[in-house]
Amino acid sequence: MAAETNQPTARSTGFADRLPDHVPMHLGLVAAIALMASPLVLAVVMSTQTTTEVYQVTNLGIGSRGLSNYQAALTEHNFATYMVNSLVMSVVVVVAKVALSLLAALALVYYELPYERAVFMFILLTLLLPVPVRIVPLFQLMADLGWTNTLLALTGPYVASATAVFLFRQHFLSIPDSLVETARVDGVGPLRFLFGVLVPMSRGMIAGVCVITFIYAWNQFLWPLVAVTDKSSQVVQVGIRYIQGSAQAGLTQWGLIMAAAVLTLLPPLLVLLALHRPLLETFAIQQK
Repeated sequence: MAAETNQPTARSTGFADRLPDHVPMHLGLVAAIALMASPLVLAVVMSTQTTTEVYQVTNLGIGSRGLSNYQAALTEHNFATYMVNSLVMSVVVVVAKVALSLLAALALVYYELPYERAVFMFILLTLLLPVPVRIVPLFQLMADLGWTNTLLALTGPYVASATAVFLFRQHFLSIPDSLVETARVDGVGPLRFLFGVLVPMSRGMIAGVCVITFIYAWNQFLWPLVAVTDKSSQVVQVGIRYIQGSAQAGLTQWGLIMAAAVLTLLPPLLVLLALHRPLLETFAIQQK
């Protein structure tokens, strides 16, 4: 008998095996993005519907109200004023917090302070006492100062930030000492060194703190609800609660609420888009 020859047999490959390696990963990313974006898409769809259409569970298309809910929220429910109040509050908090944190980090890193580590630890310990924890004595302090129903009451408790001080301090420690020595030899003063050297080298970090601080201030609800009793001085988060309290024929006007919620999303999104470039530059530098 002739010797049998062992010849390899070709295996049949399935459709998944013939796909490029990156296709399943991209499909998974698209599915994850669609899942995360579904609440936002649903909110946009509901913002165009009437109250009756919202309560029809099978109605998932664009409603008959169009942009009428947005117009009603801005005009009839005074939401434009709430957005202006939140914008002013957030900008003031961002500017004041970043400026104060930069100065504090400059002092902690480049000055010889007595008990410097103890001071820094005390700053970090303030993280254990957020505004909701000390809301009662804080409100009493605002009342004693006569700051209730004012911008000072909304912004004052959020000006100091241990987190921002910590981030700037750690970033300043990573800057080469040669720059500091060169600045001292050239006779550069502290503020000139801060704004001429440290700030340009910390653009990404400052951008990140600005984005986080803006979103944090913009989303405040509890403290403005307590500190401000005048509706014309309230912020958007409390304004949404006001709209939720208004009912039509005993039904919550979810279309109007979703329109206000979509409007509330726009300013933080614009801030993130405006500051995304320095953020990406910082991430790129850290990966090198």
